[in-house]
Amino acid sequence: MDNTQRAFVYGFLSTVFSDKLSKESIADIKNNPNFLDLIGENARRFFDENDIDVLDEELNIDFTSAFLVNSHPVESSVTDAKHQISTGLENPVMNFYIENGFEINLNNTNLLTPDHIAIELGFMQNLVLSADLKLQKDFMRKHILKWMIPFFVGAKNLVETPFYKDFLDFATEFLLSDYEGLNV
Repeated sequence: MDNTQRAFVYGFLSTVFSDKLSKESIADIKNNPNFLDLIGENARRFFDENDIDVLDEELNIDFTSAFLVNSHPVESSVTDAKHQISTGLENPVMNFYIENGFEINLNNTNLLTPDHIAIELGFMQNLVLSADLKLQKDFMRKHILKWMIPFFVGAKNLVETPFYKDFLDFATEFLLSDYEGLNV
């Protein structure tokens, strides 16, 4: 997979975890059967068998329940024994950003912590586009792989729609494969 394709997947992962999917995004996914095939057979069938209004309602409920109410897709919450979210300079991800000369602007987003899954995946997308393999490996090893795979496994028990079940499997396989590809 080339860097453009990798960056696209990281961008897609980031978007899906940012907020519930918009009707426009649902329509885009529904109209791209090849992409749905990559996510999973059950996801494709779910999109094929339902109209956009049904998909919007079911995906919105599932996203809200799984990723807002019953779990927090935030690294510090997952890795902290007390499940507390750390913000500011005590946040290890923020330190990684600063140490490597990056600034994260949270002013234009409703995501309020630098270690939210969508921000970390978006940051990884930027690292892929920069082609800095050392930083990509470091960030994946120190942050992404440290918590996202266990989070995906746990979240799979919370989601109900075939899309999110397949999506979490797809995300797991992609991250593991991508990291392996960086280390060949």
